[in-house]
Amino acid sequence: MSGEEMLLIRAADYSATRRTERQAARRCDYHPGAIEDENIRRPGRRQSGRRGGHDGTIERWCRPATGDSTRMERRTRRAVQPTRRGIDMNPASRREARRRLLRFLLQSPLVASGASLAAWWPATALARPERAMPDSARRALDLFQIEAVARTTLSPQAWHFIANGADDGKTMAANRQVFDDWQILVRRLVDVSTVDLSVEVLGEKLASPIIVAPVGNQQLVHETGELGTARGARGHLMICSTASSYSIGEISAAASGPLWFQLYASKHQPFMKALINSAAAAGCRTLVLTVDAPTLGNREAERWFRADGPSTAWRMGNFDAYAGKKGIGDPTMTWDIVAWLRANTDLQIVLKGIVTREDARLCRRYGVDGIIVSNHGGRQEESNRATLDCLAEVIDGVDGRMPVLIDGGFRRGTDIFKALALGARGVCIGRPQLWGLGAFGEPGVRRVMSLLRAELARIMRFAGTTSIDAIGPQYLRRS
Repeated sequence: MSGEEMLLIRAADYSATRRTERQAARRCDYHPGAIEDENIRRPGRRQSGRRGGHDGTIERWCRPATGDSTRMERRTRRAVQPTRRGIDMNPASRREARRRLLRFLLQSPLVASGASLAAWWPATALARPERAMPDSARRALDLFQIEAVARTTLSPQAWHFIANGADDGKTMAANRQVFDDWQILVRRLVDVSTVDLSVEVLGEKLASPIIVAPVGNQQLVHETGELGTARGARGHLMICSTASSYSIGEISAAASGPLWFQLYASKHQPFMKALINSAAAAGCRTLVLTVDAPTLGNREAERWFRADGPSTAWRMGNFDAYAGKKGIGDPTMTWDIVAWLRANTDLQIVLKGIVTREDARLCRRYGVDGIIVSNHGGRQEESNRATLDCLAEVIDGVDGRMPVLIDGGFRRGTDIFKALALGARGVCIGRPQLWGLGAFGEPGVRRVMSLLRAELARIMRFAGTTSIDAIGPQYLRRS
């Protein structure tokens, strides 16, 4: 039974109990709770028009006739039963009182006029989907409900690993707020009985433009780690992190869709070479080089709870099999690394972290195959720039020479639609996949992806666009 139903029942019980109590008091002038003793009565009220003290008139009226004493006492005892908590009703009366109260509420002018009951009925105020806590992945209505479950399920260390942004979190917040600046111009009278979400990126046919972004150390969030994410992604492109808990080979064995490999630069080039070879052996066709991490971002809450949490040595699957010097992070990295990659692999090269027109033009000059517009989910620099605000100038910089993907703050199908309309070829999802994994494991990731697909297909129908290629800037207006 829900909290709202319990509140209605209690209100009905209380209302009916008070009414029965008043009726009993009017008939016999008994004190509430003292029905067992018929000698305990309230002082009689003075009669209208009389002066002076009480003359016993009311007491005589309330005292039943001698022949009716037993019958009156039995009727009173049936109507009002003393309990430890006060006066209760018999079950039949309680059910009837509930029905009357519910009938009254449904016929109330407040409800009929559409006014909210939340201001005066607490249980109704809490009956809001955005505050709901689904008990299974399939019952989740949107990503925010899954986020709420993950927040209560995960340890503080794991939660802040997901939720924390750099410095004051303004860049992370900007990633979300920018979507409100764009309006979708919907069209009417278009046959949208069939909507095709498939898209081609760098020669690979993808089930949808929704891509699983690279996130490392996923066993901190759930014991199945990247294996659960790969199974939950169900055919969607997944970009696997250098810092994953499981190796790229193990993830490939669990995945049913295409894989790309995300690479962090390292001071130890043989180690980078080994990582690239492992990715190629696992079937990856594209290498994603992260270029927005010359140093670590200032993620204070993550550092705080990491220090306060258990000192667990988390597995690093891509590191375990390599016996030489290893490590990630190289502040000396320059554009020369693109030439080094070209000399050491045949995989396609995508740079992740490009946010300006100038760097987009340099990508063209150095022969990069693709770009992901990214600020690391607001976890690195505190620039206050949303990735969606960077998208237009990056697309202008590449001049149609390569596909541009984007990540950062995507939570709804409408968010994805806006990025596609501004020219993105695909959208990478970071935190939501971890919400799903942390809340429900593999089914949670599957639910995240299915919700986003359904929401994207819905807004495409409203806009009158039946394919990804049909979505363009003519469907947007900046407010």
